[in-house]
Amino acid sequence: MPAQRSRSSATHFLNVDLDIYSKHDLQPLVKRLGRKVIALYVGRDRGEYCARLELADVSKTVDSTIWAICGLIEALPESARALWNAATIRSFSIGIQAGTHPSPRDFTIRPRTVNAVSKLGAQIVLTIYPFETTPPGRGTPAAAVTVPNPR
Repeated sequence: MPAQRSRSSATHFLNVDLDIYSKHDLQPLVKRLGRKVIALYVGRDRGEYCARLELADVSKTVDSTIWAICGLIEALPESARALWNAATIRSFSIGIQAGTHPSPRDFTIRPRTVNAVSKLGAQIVLTIYPFETTPPGRGTPAAAVTVPNPR
């Protein structure tokens, strides 16, 4: 009987993190975004202020998630927008979980969305997480995983 593919082994879109680095405190910017975002981290990182955010509402596609974040940034009042504009790094980090299937898998970003990111002076980053497996029949803790040899 062929092995069954579990949903977790499918290559899939995870989320888009908005990563912002600045010489200025980003807390006022995060506060203005309010409950529309989830702050994963706000503080100092490598000598700069940093904010890592996600949309509070679940979005199903890469494109719709980036588009929604762009809308939030565009709607910021002048003081918060000035913090955005002064940031040294503004990244839309697309998280993809690699799987065993399908091969290949496309995640589309429409031209209007790429244009919106560009107008905000931001970059798009792809973060691809490796596929992880555990040996069959072993009670391996979740933290202890093996990665298949690519050869």
